[in-house]
Amino acid sequence: MENRQETKREKFVRLAEARTNKIIDMLQLLGNCSNTNTYDFTQQDVDKIFNAIECEVKEAKKKFSKIESKKSTRFTLD
Repeated sequence: MENRQETKREKFVRLAEARTNKIIDMLQLLGNCSNTNTYDFTQQDVDKIFNAIECEVKEAKKKFSKIESKKSTRFTLD
């Protein structure tokens, strides 16, 4: 079996695909929380959740543009 070194591109593709799919899976799980028969939430809760997600997406995009990003904090509804 060939023992060649993985290129930087191959490593990026492997990790980026896996991490992107993980994020998509987690967003789908988050969507399950919209079931009002099981969960109680306010529009303020929903806005807070998606504002936090949108901020992190913007920060991640900045990193790819080499724009300085701020340190993020952990999300909480409280």
